[in-house]
This record gives sequence, C-alpha cells and structure tokens, in this order.
Amino acid sequence: MKRLIVFFLTMLLFVCNFSHLHAKASENSDEFNPTEVAMHHIKDSHQFDIWGNNVLFLPIILWTENGLVTFSSKDFHCDDSGQVVVEKKGMKFIKFHEKIYYAYTQKNANGEYISNTPNIVNLDENHHPMNQAPWDFSVTKNVFSMWMSLLVLILIFITAGNYYKSNKYNGVPKGIASVVEPVIVFIRDQVAIPNIGLKNYRKYMPYLLTVFFFIWLNNLMGIIPFFPFGANVTGNIAVTFTLAIITLIITTISGNKNYWKHIFWAPGVPVPMKIFLAPIEVIGMFTKPFSLMVRLFANITAGHIIIISLVSLIFIFKTYMVAPASIVAVVFISMIEILVTALQAYIFTTLSALYFGNATEEHHEQHHENH
Repeated sequence: MKRLIVFFLTMLLFVCNFSHLHAKASENSDEFNPTEVAMHHIKDSHQFDIWGNNVLFLPIILWTENGLVTFSSKDFHCDDSGQVVVEKKGMKFIKFHEKIYYAYTQKNANGEYISNTPNIVNLDENHHPMNQAPWDFSVTKNVFSMWMSLLVLILIFITAGNYYKSNKYNGVPKGIASVVEPVIVFIRDQVAIPNIGLKNYRKYMPYLLTVFFFIWLNNLMGIIPFFPFGANVTGNIAVTFTLAIITLIITTISGNKNYWKHIFWAPGVPVPMKIFLAPIEVIGMFTKPFSLMVRLFANITAGHIIIISLVSLIFIFKTYMVAPASIVAVVFISMIEILVTALQAYIFTTLSALYFGNATEEHHEQHHENH
C-alpha cells in the first residue's frame, strides 16, 4: 500500500509538472493540441525540462564545413521571424523539430552562404526541410539516458561480481546479487538453452543478457516522469533499428552451412519449390529483424502516448475536475507499463535467441532423405 501511495503521488507530481509546462506553453495559443504535446514528449530533444522553468541544457556538437562547432543548446534563441537560431563561427544554425540545419540554403558563385537569406527552414511539398544539415554528434536527452543506463548497469554488475568473488558468498546471493542472479538464470534456462541448445548457448549469453538488461532498464527509466529519467530511448526508431541490426549481424555470422542451404536450396522439396522458396527465405532474413525493430518501438511509444493523452484530458475538457479520473487512469496504465517494460525486453531477447538457434542448428540430411 505504501508503494502504491508513493507511485500515485509520483504520477500526481508528473501531472502537476505537465500542467504547469503546457499551461504556460498554451498562453499564446488559442487551442490546446494534444497531438503536438504527445509528439513533443516522445521525441528526442537537446534539453531536459526539470520542473517549471528549470531546464538542463545539453551540449551541441556539430561537424560543419568550417570544422568542429560546440556550444550549449541554451544559445538557441528565437529571432524576429520566430525561428530558433544560433550564430557560431560565422555560420547560422536553425533548430526545427529538434533537428539542426544550416540557416541558409542559397550560395553564391564562390560556394559561400548568402548572408541576407532569411533565417527560415525551406520545406518541400511533403513538409520536409530542404536545408543542408551539419553532422550532428550532440548529447541529446536519449544519449544522456543511454549513457546513464550503461553506467548503472556497469555499477550493478561490478558490484555483483565483486560480491561473488568475496568471501561473503556462501552459495546464497545477497544484496544486488540476489536481484541479478535470478534474472541471469532465467535468461539462461528459459531463453538461451531452449532456443539455442546446450552446445552453443554460452557464446550468445553476453549479448542476450546485455540486450535484455539494456532494454529493460531504459524502459523503466522512460516511465519515471522526472529528471534525470523520462527519456523515450527504446521508443526511438534509431535505437531499436541498431539493436535489430546487431541481432541480424550476429545471426548472419553464426549461420552454418545447413542454415544457408535451407535458405537458398531447401532440402526435401521439389526443385521448382526450391526456386520459389529461396527469395522468400532471403526476404525473411530481413523481415525478422524488422519486426524486432518495429515491435519494440511501437509498443513503448504507444505506452507513452496513452499516458500523455490521458493527462491531456484535463486540457481538452478545460477543467481540473477531470484530474482525479485522469490521474487514476494514468496510474493504472503506468502499472501495466511496468509489466510491459520487462515483457518487451523478454520478447526481443527471446526472438534474438530463436534466430541464433535457427542459424546454428545442426540438421540431419538423412532425416530429410527418409522423408
């Protein structure tokens, strides 16, 4: 009951902060737009909104045509045209939907930017910016959260490892080891061994454990609604794409001759069917990691959007009378999200182990010949 009360008060704190920020943001607007608010909260940004007007500005690191440019995101300001711009090393940069572009798109005969070009973002017919962009290595909110999660994981496992090496360990884990060991044993016995097999599972355990704890921890940090948490790391398609690509690379490298034979020349079926199945199997090599990427991204993003939408009901109905029902609904969905954080990590890890098992499985040709 105490934990439930603390969780409820945390959600109330989130609603209050949310209300303060967007009530202030809506002072100059005629109508509250829940879609824009939801998109603002799930996308990456160059700053942390801590509470009220307190903001942690993150460093901007750009590789431009004039070399390296670094500054604080605090330096961005609105010019007379309402555009968010900054001028550094004789160049102007403009921020549009948290993406940084050169403020000028026109050049003269010498290849230099025309200085009297308005500070605007030129959009094409699909509303995509046509401005050139520098290489952006900035520390965004997602990058900050990933670094923090890595430091937390390193601290956890070093502490657990030191405990096992110490004289205090008597066969029964205590402290942080009592939390880590059951999860490791679960991934080994319920994920790695059943899907990969006793012969090959050990060499894949480091990756499976890493990806499970990384996804789980970042999912948990994403639903905590205050600094330094709240970043939507696993709801970023670039992050899930990278994880899926790593799974694809490991699967491809691990594939034995039987794996590739079943893809390009499936045994036990007529030759016309072999030719028909080959391109389908090749496509399947890429659709599997694609499904990993989309599943994690969609589920985590959907959870954030639902919570923000429930809070937005206060502004849609324009009354705080809706707040109690909104908070109760947010608490309920957040409790479900706690389960989803572990579930999505488990699904990603299990499917990755399944793909590794398929790539390393030893098939018996005699079995196919008998059939």
